[in-house]
Amino acid sequence: MADTKREIERKYEATDDNQLPDLTRVPGVSAVIDKGVAELDAVYYDTTDQRLAAASLTLRRRTGGDDAGWHLKFPVAPDVRDEIRAPLSDMVPRALAGLARSRTRDAQLVPVVRLLSSRDVRHLTAADGTLIAELSIDAVRAERLAGGPGESHWTEIEVELADDADPAVLDAVEKRLRKAGIRRSSSASKLARALAETAPAIPAPRSEAAPAQDSAGGHVLAYLRAQVDAILAYDPAVRRDLPDSVHQLRVATRRLRSALRTYGKIVDRAVTDPIGEELKWLASELGIDRDQEVLTERLTARIDTVPRTLLLGPVRGRLRIWTVAHRTGSRRHTLAVLDGRRYLALLETLDALLAAPPLLPAAAQPAVKALPKAVLKDHARLATRIEHALTLPPGAARDLALHEARKAAKRARYAGEAAAPALGTSAKRFAKRMKAVQTVLGDHQDSVVAREALRTLAIQAHAAGETAFTWGLLYGQEEAAAADRERELPEVWKEASARGVRWMVTPARS
Repeated sequence: MADTKREIERKYEATDDNQLPDLTRVPGVSAVIDKGVAELDAVYYDTTDQRLAAASLTLRRRTGGDDAGWHLKFPVAPDVRDEIRAPLSDMVPRALAGLARSRTRDAQLVPVVRLLSSRDVRHLTAADGTLIAELSIDAVRAERLAGGPGESHWTEIEVELADDADPAVLDAVEKRLRKAGIRRSSSASKLARALAETAPAIPAPRSEAAPAQDSAGGHVLAYLRAQVDAILAYDPAVRRDLPDSVHQLRVATRRLRSALRTYGKIVDRAVTDPIGEELKWLASELGIDRDQEVLTERLTARIDTVPRTLLLGPVRGRLRIWTVAHRTGSRRHTLAVLDGRRYLALLETLDALLAAPPLLPAAAQPAVKALPKAVLKDHARLATRIEHALTLPPGAARDLALHEARKAAKRARYAGEAAAPALGTSAKRFAKRMKAVQTVLGDHQDSVVAREALRTLAIQAHAAGETAFTWGLLYGQEEAAAADRERELPEVWKEASARGVRWMVTPARS
């Protein structure tokens, strides 16, 4: 069983000339306790082309010290990493290999570097003996195990914050170290330094000349790359069942698909449309769990507002039974999708797309000229759908038309967000207006889905001999909410479309 530890630490260069300063002068530190020397033996694993290292991930098998075992580290922020731990074994644990699968795909994990460290440990404690931070002086010997022979030696200082300690102590310790002539390490990790010093870096694969950064192609590719990076980053978060991770992975998938369609005059849709279909499939598969979660939250919030005198029958229990029935196996399904051949093939296709993008002649145009045309087209598409929906009488046809308009509003919003780095604050303003439209239409669609669920719950309650009164009451509330959104839409759309086109003609700079 793997467990997680949030690691907050800083690394410093150390030489024979450095003397460790008196750290009891750091505010809050009452004592520096010598904990002895530990001998650590760590073997780092990666693919032969170092895919984990390229993503700043580290996977190691370490013996010695008080945390022997397998460790997989994910970057969270500067100086912050999540360390996923698994018990010591001879083989890479399946759980850790799965968390790295979006990077490694089918490539084999092999030993690449061995680090032998003699660790001199000191504990920085408060007056009551509480551990504040652990400081270690590591004498490191690195041995290259794959990619050519090589060896390197260095000494470094690590300062790791104790659980629940104030991060400000790291700044105070660093201030004392700097006064003693000890500077921050130029390497993000021991592994990064070992790879750099024990063998030449693997040359990057040759690719076609990249488009100019200020060109339409340059901006679109940067946006596409950001979404692919987000997919790769949120994949392990979903596997770890972190909050909001499924939603964020789904958003990145949708943004990527939307951009491929919006900027089809820049990146050839003859190539990207099949990729878009695969992205649509992935978003749909990820939505099984997420949509049910959102719906349950909405219905629960509705029930919470019903006066007790009108809450007739086992309403909460009925909702709980219905929710469990719909969510059973949903997480297992999500993980099966992420481990499936189709998803892994999609990741390979996305890599190939970025490595050799099918750029069209318009990609060479200045971004400020080409991007507005694409966003204008999405804006016109949204206008057509909203105007059509507003001509329809209330009912199923109008609900469907408003749902189609919601999808167009989301695409227009994403188009504005993608164009913002090139077009500035005006594009951000446009995206914000499109989001307002999307929000109104989204709440309307949520009401449509909620009413369908409430009708089903009422039927089930009636069949079980329970009163359906409360379900009917909630159905009426959702009908009223949908009507409110329909009344709001014309004004929201008027505000979103007013001057919403002219800014595209002469884009403002941020």
